[in-house]
Amino acid sequence: MTWQAYVDDNLVGTGKVAKAAIFGTDGSLWATSAGYNVEPVEILKLIAAFENTDDIVANGLFLEGKKFNYLRSGDASIYALGEGGVTCVKTNKAVLLGHYAENMPAGDSTVVVESLGDYLRGTGF
Repeated sequence: MTWQAYVDDNLVGTGKVAKAAIFGTDGSLWATSAGYNVEPVEILKLIAAFENTDDIVANGLFLEGKKFNYLRSGDASIYALGEGGVTCVKTNKAVLLGHYAENMPAGDSTVVVESLGDYLRGTGF
């Protein structure tokens, strides 16, 4: 399966994620849904936040130039609210972004993104 297929089928294709992207932990773009344009500086700040959330707690998380307010984080997850919300999951080699629209249940989206993250970790990614 290609990285694009993970975005198209396993994230957006579920109907529980409006837009999605997969990046390498170095910030390189692996795949994205149509029209989801996360800037390189934005993804690098997100990747840094997995080690230290102070910046996004104080200033918010910016994706596509839009501010998302930090909600909470776990060992390999960051959750933020803005126009809808976003679930960010870090695996060994990838960072998954699942953006859900305001009319989508946050919990359903989170389960989809977290499940793909668990699967990728299990395969070494």
